[in-house]
Amino acid sequence: MTALHTEWQDAWLLAGARTPFADLGGVFGKISPIDLGIAAARGAIAKAGVDAAEIGHVVAGSVAQASFDAYMLPRHIGLYAGVRMEVPALLVQRVCGTGIEALVQGATAVERQGAGISLCVGAESMSRNPIAAFTHRTGFDLGAPVGLKDFLWEALDDPACGLSMGGTAEELAKRHGISRAEVDEYAARSFDRALAARAAGFFDEEIVTVRPETFTRDGLRDRGIALPRKVAELAADTHPRPSPVEALAKIRPAFGGVQTGGNSSAVVDGAAAALVCDGAHARGQKPLARLVAAAAVGCPPEIMGIGPVPAIRALLDRAGLTLDQIDLVEINEAFGAQVMACARELGLDEAKLNVHGGAIALGHPLAATGIRLAVTCARGLRVRGGRYGIASACIGGGQGIALLIEAA
Repeated sequence: MTALHTEWQDAWLLAGARTPFADLGGVFGKISPIDLGIAAARGAIAKAGVDAAEIGHVVAGSVAQASFDAYMLPRHIGLYAGVRMEVPALLVQRVCGTGIEALVQGATAVERQGAGISLCVGAESMSRNPIAAFTHRTGFDLGAPVGLKDFLWEALDDPACGLSMGGTAEELAKRHGISRAEVDEYAARSFDRALAARAAGFFDEEIVTVRPETFTRDGLRDRGIALPRKVAELAADTHPRPSPVEALAKIRPAFGGVQTGGNSSAVVDGAAAALVCDGAHARGQKPLARLVAAAAVGCPPEIMGIGPVPAIRALLDRAGLTLDQIDLVEINEAFGAQVMACARELGLDEAKLNVHGGAIALGHPLAATGIRLAVTCARGLRVRGGRYGIASACIGGGQGIALLIEAA
């Protein structure tokens, strides 16, 4: 199997944090992804208990260009999180696998490029996806339609295969004989697990409360976060809610088949950050996990959602492990039928899969998701006393990515 493999011997997931995930057009609707990323980065640094001056590399991603300073996203996140002026910053983008790719690049910089500590961030404002035109730089032709379109919606179409992302999930449902009732049942369980995890306080250790705040740094202009009037703070995800099968069954199909707005990933804004370090910086600390290996692969665009399957198989094959040896698996719930198809092809015990709920309940802020998956998986291993975990995601256009971690 052709796969891009990366392995590490001395890369550690030191700590991670994320903002709450807020529904489209909600509390975070007007906030730049850069500022959400700064909030998450500062939270991760505080949880790690390290001095930001020790950080030697910044890796950050954001899929949509949701601000005019989007080119500078990783640099600005690093600077306002407190890293030294001379520390470089890298922008990465692997669509829904961006967060995992940030960890891959951060770990590689730590082990092979002398970074010491990498700050890895994924930040996404789905609400601020632009209404865009790409053909008017040279003017308007007489009588031609104005080409303004909703980037958030149009980006869901893959012209290579002629399907929307939802359409690729419907294709998997057909190939695997997955019914609407089964998808709704899966979604209801995702909501139930997320609500149970919240009630047990599981998310409290990874979520940083977001309040109105000004980010300052000597020699730079201030920037910050302003929340809507009468909103003092946001401390929890806004999308998880009681969602029994009976309620989900009443929602109309979104793509002409089994997928609906209720059993697909929630559209949310948010950011997540993690610190990856070498063994020297891990000593005296309590890292969440060791980063063992990662694999990225391609798959047919029309079934892009199956990407985690070849990625996970390649990862296990290279590591000399079997799926039975993996204690927890996080596969991004882009669509219910998509993650169910992955579980069926892998023969995965769903008691190990997304045990604290997934993106159907929590939401999928594209670049932030991979870091959330990895941090949640690592924390889950600690709670359950497991050894190995995998975080994985499908990727629009036809790719999959997977990350193997070992409990510290």
